[in-house]
Amino acid sequence: MGISIVTGGGAGIGAAVARRLAAPGQHLVLHGQGADEASLERLAAVADECRQAGAEVAWRCGDLAVAGTASELVAATRERFGAVDALIHAAGFADRRSFQDLTRERLDHSFAVMPGAFHELASAALPDLTRSAQGRVVAISSFVAHRFVPGGTFPASAAAKAALEALVKCLAIELAPSGATANVVVPGYTRKDAGRLGSLDPAAWERAAKLNPLQHLAEPVDIAATVAFLVSPEARHITGAVLPVDGGLTLM
Repeated sequence: MGISIVTGGGAGIGAAVARRLAAPGQHLVLHGQGADEASLERLAAVADECRQAGAEVAWRCGDLAVAGTASELVAATRERFGAVDALIHAAGFADRRSFQDLTRERLDHSFAVMPGAFHELASAALPDLTRSAQGRVVAISSFVAHRFVPGGTFPASAAAKAALEALVKCLAIELAPSGATANVVVPGYTRKDAGRLGSLDPAAWERAAKLNPLQHLAEPVDIAATVAFLVSPEARHITGAVLPVDGGLTLM
């Protein structure tokens, strides 16, 4: 790919994707949600790692729940590097509130950051993607949209990720005449950076690892490897796919 936008680029899967794509000749724009000092330091550090790998890198922060943030990100990318070739939407979070405890405000926030921001981002970049020699879109979903068990539901996140997957499939159909593709990667339990939202304690991670047939956690690099394949020329005939990378978790 030539020019790629990666949301959620300051940590976890988004940061791993950025590192995996970083190479000479690549142009990356990394986006992070948080504007606090710690978030900015993480985002800048990932950008520096990508530069050391030979990529040209820019980074921005802003709340994707706010209308206009995603389209401004596309505009800034065009201004800095040119037309967008690939979008990787990794921004998101796990909301553990039960159905009963979930408020309308928190549900709306999940939809705004995940499918809402994705729709705005992809809509803004659509003219570029359809003209690119290799337009690619990959959205990061979650097993919570596919696996529902007592004590393990995530109503807000599950609903938002399910909507995200539906949008990607619709986009895949609309992009198809141009040869551009749109796909979804569905991680299972994936190790998060310590102290990050959704991170578990060591004992909880050990229990989570035993829930899938392979009996181990995914690392962010495992998800990034799949994303890298989907944005590569080798994946030119894959579109509208929802690809689990979960150790078999959603088989159960």
